[in-house]
Amino acid sequence: MHVKELFDISGKTAIVTGGGRGLGEQIAQGFAEAGANVVICSRKLNNCEEVAERLKEYAVKTLALKCDLTNKDEIENLVERTLEEFPSIDILVNNSGATWGAPMEEMPLEAFYKVMNVNVTGTFLMSQAVGKVMLKQGYGKIINIASVAGLKGSNPEIMDAIGYNTSKGAVITFTKDLAVKWGPRGIYVNAIAPGFFPTKMTKALLDRGGDSVQSKNPLRKFGSDTDLKGVALFLASKASDFITGETIVVDGGTNAM
Repeated sequence: MHVKELFDISGKTAIVTGGGRGLGEQIAQGFAEAGANVVICSRKLNNCEEVAERLKEYAVKTLALKCDLTNKDEIENLVERTLEEFPSIDILVNNSGATWGAPMEEMPLEAFYKVMNVNVTGTFLMSQAVGKVMLKQGYGKIINIASVAGLKGSNPEIMDAIGYNTSKGAVITFTKDLAVKWGPRGIYVNAIAPGFFPTKMTKALLDRGGDSVQSKNPLRKFGSDTDLKGVALFLASKASDFITGETIVVDGGTNAM
């Protein structure tokens, strides 16, 4: 197979949660640029609609839907609406996430629950609902957006968010176990662990400790608005057909130190 065919996702259908801004928007745009139809969902429908409309310039079909990832009924409606518009669901990106900064001894229980419900339960529910469709198809690519925060502890002076770190560690383990469970049935499950990208979620953190973060990065820079596109395309395409259960770190080399 020619290398261009390996990376070809034209005509495929991808669902990107949290695709209305930040990293999800970047991934959704990368898929559209590569010719895939894109379904964008989050709790804020306006953001999704704006991105979906803009992506039509790449001559692909798009769909914007409101969906609370902790609500099973809304997720099932999302899947039904997607299948009304498209013949298959080939790619799922579980990107929606939440965080809460607080020292361990002061972390409110409801805040911990919120972060875990969005980041872990949401990933589970979306993977379950979309996975049922993929299992019937006998093929699918699931990409979970984890974080370098899920790989090791974080300096509390820079990032003090134990719920977020815990949840992203859980996403990494979920990725490995689901890959083992569904690999024999044609479903690929991998994760991306981004480092620091300037987004709405990281703004306060980078405003406070961005210089320190950047100085400890071998490449001396933050992630850009294009740095996840290639990795996501790789994991969504046939180019990664002998890879499952893996987490690809995209952090400028910080995790290597």
